[in-house]
Amino acid sequence: MRFFVRKRRTTPAVIIVALIDVLIVLLIFLLVTTTFKQQAALKLQLPESSQAKKAGANENPPFVVSIDSNGMYFVEKLPVTFDQLQAELISRAEKNPQLVLAINADEKAPWGKVVKVRDAAAKAQIKSLVAYTRETAKP
Repeated sequence: MRFFVRKRRTTPAVIIVALIDVLIVLLIFLLVTTTFKQQAALKLQLPESSQAKKAGANENPPFVVSIDSNGMYFVEKLPVTFDQLQAELISRAEKNPQLVLAINADEKAPWGKVVKVRDAAAKAQIKSLVAYTRETAKP
């Protein structure tokens, strides 16, 4: 007669070291394939000027209004309507009477949009207005 000897089964176990290795490989793959380059949200082609100055550190930074080539208004890279822009100019001018408005308009932006921003600045009683330009190319 044959007697069967039952083998004792070991309970299945998860090998943590192997899982950690897989996790590290996935993390390295993620870090290598991810790009950390900042993409500009608004690309403008500024008009050239021989009087262009380099932007530097300023105690009173200007309030920048950008106008793209399609005539859209942007405040802090967020699109706004003209009414929102006008309300924002009025509220900022009330908080800071020495507010400097900087217009950052594309060279192909409709001139009427730039004039409307200037009129809104006058309505908000902003006395200082700056237009951003780029230096002319040197031959």
